[in-house]
Amino acid sequence: MARYAMAIDMEKCVACNACVIACKDENNVPDGHAREWTVQKVEGVFPNLTMENYSERCHHCANPPCVYCCPTGASHVEPGGFVKVTPQDCIGCKACIAACPYDARYVHPDGYVDKCTFCDHRVKEGKDPACVEICPTFCLTFGDTDDQSSEISQLLKKRNYKRLKEDAGTDPRLYFLYGKTGRKR
Repeated sequence: MARYAMAIDMEKCVACNACVIACKDENNVPDGHAREWTVQKVEGVFPNLTMENYSERCHHCANPPCVYCCPTGASHVEPGGFVKVTPQDCIGCKACIAACPYDARYVHPDGYVDKCTFCDHRVKEGKDPACVEICPTFCLTFGDTDDQSSEISQLLKKRNYKRLKEDAGTDPRLYFLYGKTGRKR
């Protein structure tokens, strides 16, 4: 069985928001809400500054607290590791929002909780998520980490990466690549 994940190359991301717009369009995300967003993190004191750019979304955790706290089972894990919400089963109690350490959920105007699905509807058709397909810098890689020959598995073997808030015990499936990219400068 597949176990999907996404890698974000922080050496290539320019926080252009193309991924955010593609997600909103693909998934009919209402104005004022987002399933994903970009981050520009600046550290240091001038002139010694560093900046990280990357996009954020649900981390599709292998140990998802949002699923465990849901009183109706609306939040659940589907084959492939897709963490999803069934809108008609969601009562909008927001327990999952409180449980998510990544702030990756919001209440849809129709009253249910919504979030990134890794565009599982596209993946089931053999396509990449909309954000991956649109990225102009090719900084997003999506695939099956159980397939050792997949592009994402190869990247994770070759590149340095970090996962956010690993101490939360969620086993996140979003990897942030940094360090040597192998490209000529």
